[in-house]
Amino acid sequence: MSATRRDIRALSLEQLTEALTALGEKAFRAKQVHEWLWVKGAKNFGDMTNLSVALRALLEEHFTINHIHIDLEQRSSDGTVKNAVKLYDGRVVESVLIPTESRITACISSQVGCSLDCTFCATARLKRMRNLNPDEIYDQVVAIREQAESYFGRPLTNIVLMGMGEPLLNYNNVLAAIDKITAPAPSGLGMSPRRITLSTVGITKMIRKMADDGVKFKLAVSLHSAIDEKRSRLMPINESNSLDELVEALQYWYDKTKSRITFEYVVWRNINDSEEDIRALVKLCRKLVCKVNLIEYNPIDDGPYQQADAAVVDAYIRALEAAGIVAKVRRSRGKDIDAACGQLANKGELAKL
Repeated sequence: MSATRRDIRALSLEQLTEALTALGEKAFRAKQVHEWLWVKGAKNFGDMTNLSVALRALLEEHFTINHIHIDLEQRSSDGTVKNAVKLYDGRVVESVLIPTESRITACISSQVGCSLDCTFCATARLKRMRNLNPDEIYDQVVAIREQAESYFGRPLTNIVLMGMGEPLLNYNNVLAAIDKITAPAPSGLGMSPRRITLSTVGITKMIRKMADDGVKFKLAVSLHSAIDEKRSRLMPINESNSLDELVEALQYWYDKTKSRITFEYVVWRNINDSEEDIRALVKLCRKLVCKVNLIEYNPIDDGPYQQADAAVVDAYIRALEAAGIVAKVRRSRGKDIDAACGQLANKGELAKL
């Protein structure tokens, strides 16, 4: 076996074709292998049953498939499934299958840990250890697609990049993974980019880059306050990406893509539950073509963040709707297995801190 086996999924079809022909194989074999890797989800070369034993042995000698492994699976009373996903180097991230009557959504991670220090998020307690590779992001989707069909007899319909990490700080790998997820067979899963939502804390230069790159997926922004000073306390990234800069970048996004922005907004007691907070959010939203998801908070400890009273959430909804802004309350799922929004963190790593 070669001491320096290449990660086969890091190769494009053209590169794979070149590599196999250099090993004496016919060019069409590369397409067969490519389909096994990206459509059929082969975890090892032995799975590639329409290839000869000799070719499979050759692939094993020169290449490796760094496939993920679901190390632990937890199922919630509401049907939500959380996966502890072990990567080839032993690191762990989490992904979640979220079922509703009308859809099945995969919530996937883009980084091991996170570097952005949002004070209300469990993932922020982990240091950022590394970015996920495109195939590791892709594999999470394939695994959840299999769970959807196995447990619910229904297809995966939606994907949200709302798991561990900040997708825009792993931009190239995230876009490469989305390209594979949306590519038609035999090159990918053939999912519509309109069924994919990328969630960011609001890195303005990267929002502009996405718009310039002409992406087709949807954009969500984790907002939580429309008052600069307050948002900076909640989310330190706001100190270098102010709300004015964020609004300008989002307007640029909409002008380029014509795709409405979704704001994700948690209302906490004694933090952003005042009339001033409501007025500030309405004022900001009036500047953009957007909608607002008010998210039920999921405590990660006994700290300062507690779910606001229902009457305050209702006041937000009334004020937004009176201004002609689409708003709804998004109920959390999977809370009993720490799979809800803001709760994802590898507890094994947290225990080391």
